[in-house]
Amino acid sequence: MRMNHVYEKALVLRLKGHSYNEINTKLGVAKSTLSGWFSDMRLPQKAIDRLKKKMAQGTLNGLVKRNKQQTVIALQRAKDIQAKARKEVGILSKNGLFLIGLALYWAEGYKRPKVIKGIERANHPISLTNSDPLMLVVFKKFLEDMMDIDRKKMFVNLRVFDRRKSQAAIDYWSKALCIDPGQFDRPSVVISRASRGLRPFNRLPHGTAQLRVADTNEFHRLMGWIDGMRDKLVQMTEKQ
Repeated sequence: MRMNHVYEKALVLRLKGHSYNEINTKLGVAKSTLSGWFSDMRLPQKAIDRLKKKMAQGTLNGLVKRNKQQTVIALQRAKDIQAKARKEVGILSKNGLFLIGLALYWAEGYKRPKVIKGIERANHPISLTNSDPLMLVVFKKFLEDMMDIDRKKMFVNLRVFDRRKSQAAIDYWSKALCIDPGQFDRPSVVISRASRGLRPFNRLPHGTAQLRVADTNEFHRLMGWIDGMRDKLVQMTEKQ
């Protein structure tokens, strides 16, 4: 291809608003050569508008690419931090299970006195409700190992959001907790917003489970432990 013919083609492209990169790709002319040819050229407004649009798109593409790279780096950093922190937990001792069980019940368990028709009742069950099977499995182990409560004395009440899935929920929680289905009450069906057609409800496909032990003396022992832990925490924070 003769030089004057190449120049003419490059000139046409430049006057249409093609960048040096685009002309280089099409014709194989070095960008330094193109700069020497066209650096002092006054371009039509349409050509200028096209170049600006091209530059803006290139900048946007660069930002998207950089954001994707930063996201990948951030996700990997998060995984590394979590993996390192996971190893820092170490082995949980018996005392660790004791404190975890107390903290779980302090945060999520039934603690208020039972009041019926304005009269406080003397019987108070141990009761913890959650949708996380592991949380209830850990609390069950706390009851067995720390309080010496036989699992045959444990009962479960389920709250489900679809009556048709009641038996499936019993089967699921019975397997998760290793508690006989005969120790399950009849599930309570919750009328959710989803049942009124306001939004889909599938976040709790197995409902929530309440692990219950009907033993007032053990309830008060558990409350005493929690009070003791609270006292220690107050003392610890006051020393700061």
